[in-house]
Amino acid sequence: LVNTFTSSLTELRDWLMSLGITHVAMESTGIYWKPIYNVFEGHLPHIWIVNARHMKNVPGRKTDKKDSEWICQLLMAGLLKPSFIPPREQRELRDLTRYRRKLIQMVSANKNRIIRTLEDGNVKLSSVLSDTSGTTGTKLIEMLCDGKELTLQDIEDVRHKRCRHTAEEMLEACTGYMNDHKRYMLQRIRGCNRKLNEDIAELDLRIKAILAPFSEVIERLDEIPGLDGRTIEDVIAEIGLDMTQFPTAASLCKWAGMCPGNNESAGKKKSGKTSKGDKYIRATLVEAAWAASRTKGTFFSERFARLAPRRGGKKALVAVGHSILTAVHYVLSTGGRFKDLGDRYVPERTEKKRREYLKSELKKLGYEVTLTKKKD
Repeated sequence: LVNTFTSSLTELRDWLMSLGITHVAMESTGIYWKPIYNVFEGHLPHIWIVNARHMKNVPGRKTDKKDSEWICQLLMAGLLKPSFIPPREQRELRDLTRYRRKLIQMVSANKNRIIRTLEDGNVKLSSVLSDTSGTTGTKLIEMLCDGKELTLQDIEDVRHKRCRHTAEEMLEACTGYMNDHKRYMLQRIRGCNRKLNEDIAELDLRIKAILAPFSEVIERLDEIPGLDGRTIEDVIAEIGLDMTQFPTAASLCKWAGMCPGNNESAGKKKSGKTSKGDKYIRATLVEAAWAASRTKGTFFSERFARLAPRRGGKKALVAVGHSILTAVHYVLSTGGRFKDLGDRYVPERTEKKRREYLKSELKKLGYEVTLTKKKD
């Protein structure tokens, strides 16, 4: 056994190369495989990172040395399947997009913290505004942070014309117990959000600069309902632009965990929940599915409306996300453009199948059938 300092890993790499080793396999445990992969990458032709669930040893006989021997036996027997490790450039892009997502989540958490601080001060701003971080909410919170006693005229000056609640109701909601401590907390939280938004904007520029050579591909992906700037960048960072790793759309959806799993034993089918895939691409596709489900006259909106009542909203979103990922694979693998089937595609196909079935049943009974569509 060797330690994981770079000098020791370099010596191990040179020793393996001197022996003519071409294949190295290791468990994909957390981030601990990355230092070894960084040192071996570019020197050894085949570095396999393998899912630990695919090569569990017998319980009770598990040690690090025995695990290494077991992995070696499986590798020599050809029983291991390497995980998809993207090129270094894509891994660096992933770092940027995933860090940006984390910052966006922190901004959302701070917005919720602002609402809790206001509620603690008897200010019921969330009861009269649908979005406390909007134009009206931001101006009202600024006034409260400045320690100003709000009047009806102040509310009228900042109230948006589309607000459903009256100025009197908003004034009543803004009347509470706001002391110096709560105002200080609001100022700190809002200052933190300003800094986070600046960092997010800087990351946006960095990501766009990296993806600038692929503007034509991004333009074609933007034609898919539900996908826009940040969503497209997140999708590209997770799956890349080279679809040779995923020969079919089904293999890509399976890798992403966007399709039902198989769990059958003794002829009985058990839970078919989705497999554990890339959680980042799953989250991105579900966001895109929410957006696509609200479009008008598209295949995705019809699919969501058809599945949600009988399967539930969450499963319907996964199904729509599966369709979006299938469209992404088609665009990236063929270089073609997305063509929406429309919201009448499935209903018309179902109607045609039912019509043909009923005609065949009548013919079996000896009838000659001629169908004529009823005029409205």
